[in-house]
Amino acid sequence: MTKQPDQGPWTATVATLFPEMFPGPLGHSLAGQALADGLWRLETLDIRDFATDKHRTVDDAPFGGGASMVMKPDVVASAMQAAQAVCSGAPAIYLSPRGRLLDQARVRELAQGPGVTLLCGRYEGVDERAIEALGLEELSLGDFVLSGGEPAALVLIDACVRLLPGVMGNAESLAEESFEDDLLEYPHYTRPQDWDGRTVPDVLVSGHHENVRAWRRAQSEDITRRRRPDLWARHAARAEKAAKPSKV
Repeated sequence: MTKQPDQGPWTATVATLFPEMFPGPLGHSLAGQALADGLWRLETLDIRDFATDKHRTVDDAPFGGGASMVMKPDVVASAMQAAQAVCSGAPAIYLSPRGRLLDQARVRELAQGPGVTLLCGRYEGVDERAIEALGLEELSLGDFVLSGGEPAALVLIDACVRLLPGVMGNAESLAEESFEDDLLEYPHYTRPQDWDGRTVPDVLVSGHHENVRAWRRAQSEDITRRRRPDLWARHAARAEKAAKPSKV
């Protein structure tokens, strides 16, 4: 969904057991300045506030047994319904290691919308019925497990915020970084030109801009081919498809 001009700033709403973890690193550098300037908005909801007993219970033992606890569906659903009301139309996302891998393409889509509504799980996870009832999109940062969804939420928000208009000073740098066109980024060098016996490639100090662009492209392709054959295969497939003449 594309954000409409009258919807206000891009908004990240986070349902979490630890609202004090936010904004955390998002309060610094480019994201922090953009937050202070009103280019985006951050809201947190404490899931415990939606518990119905005096102990503010948010979890219980899993049916079928297990070593850990599971977040209760009624509490999670109430918290997420309140969170979704903060920014109408924002995708509701559960950060989970079993989710689809978050990639730059999905980040771009999320950044172009009104915002995101994020559920940060803890313990063994969230009751499946809440995930189904709320229609949550499950996203993962990779094939590893965190102690909770909060670090993943910080990463997702940061990835989106840096793509918002006015956040990055040089828009050209966004077009040349890793994962654009399914390629990893080329190497970077700065002064001193000779450091510890290691010199900057001659082409970068040649002043020949076309040669520099060609070198960088070749480096991106070579690095991607060696380090991420999965990305290279996707890039090659797209290039092959683009090269085929369109049928009239």
